Amino acid sequence: MPVLPVPMIVALILLGFVLHRVLTRKTHITLLVLITVCAVQSAIIALVQYYGVSSLRIVQALVASIIPAIAWLAFRQASAGPLRNQNIYVHLAIGPALAVIGLIIHPDWLDVVIPSLFAGYGLAILIVLREGEDSLPHSRLENGYLIVLVWRILALALIGSAATDIFIAVRLASGHSDMLLWLPSLLSSITLLVLGALGLSHAIESQNDPQAKRSHDTEQDKDRDTAIIEKLETYIATHKPYLDPDLSLSRLSRKLLVPEKQLSRAINKYKGENVSRYINAHRVHHACALMQNDTSVTEAMFASGFNTKSNFNREFLRVIGASPRDWLKSRA
Repeated sequence: MPVLPVPMIVALILLGFVLHRVLTRKTHITLLVLITVCAVQSAIIALVQYYGVSSLRIVQALVASIIPAIAWLAFRQASAGPLRNQNIYVHLAIGPALAVIGLIIHPDWLDVVIPSLFAGYGLAILIVLREGEDSLPHSRLENGYLIVLVWRILALALIGSAATDIFIAVRLASGHSDMLLWLPSLLSSITLLVLGALGLSHAIESQNDPQAKRSHDTEQDKDRDTAIIEKLETYIATHKPYLDPDLSLSRLSRKLLVPEKQLSRAINKYKGENVSRYINAHRVHHACALMQNDTSVTEAMFASGFNTKSNFNREFLRVIGASPRDWLKSRA
């Protein structure tokens, strides 16, 4: 009875992810490309390692060299909005170009080039995420905490892949050639499955809030931030934008005609929390008002801009100090 190797099973799972996302139209194009490329790479690994199609080794190296760049582009689309064509071309060309140079000069250089690409892009994502939820102005504010977590795991998966490639190369160089039979394909399959699954996450959409130092603020900065907060609070009271479940920092800044960084900075400084928590606090208080008027917890949750019960419960506990049902019991 024929048995499919692990990399081929992973490829089929990832292709199933792609088909599901195409039919439901819930994943933006860069994440869809990331999942697809991971599926193709896993299938190539199976063909090379288990079916003896050695002619695909060069293709395997080229596809591997492009995966971290695609992950980076997907991340940048989430954190900075639509990508410029020239930036896309540059990132997509760097990996294959280095891989081709390595193949021409010496094939063993790929053991350095490809892990360096994975580690470099993984570190770049982690560096951008230093500002936490406010690093992703185009993501929905409700899920800010979860979004950052997913992207950090994806970055660590890239770095982990680089570390395992280096480990395998060192072991093979020291004479442990038996590892070539199963370990590289297994670890590569795990990495590809993780990257594909994270790309499928609905989130892709506790860190410290970046605080502006008052000692470095000029009077002009203070006046500008004060004006932004006044404008924000007036807009919040009048239009209640927090009721929009798809609200993002980018969308809010456009409504206020205030640059994203200035808006985020002003909220961080004067409200002592990031934009996501500030908006979710308004949502929680709105839900409380509805529940006091005999609206059910679930109805109040959706009517206040939340999409998932887990996020609602977490933010309610943070803002109120109790779960929604415990709060209702105490009010009764």
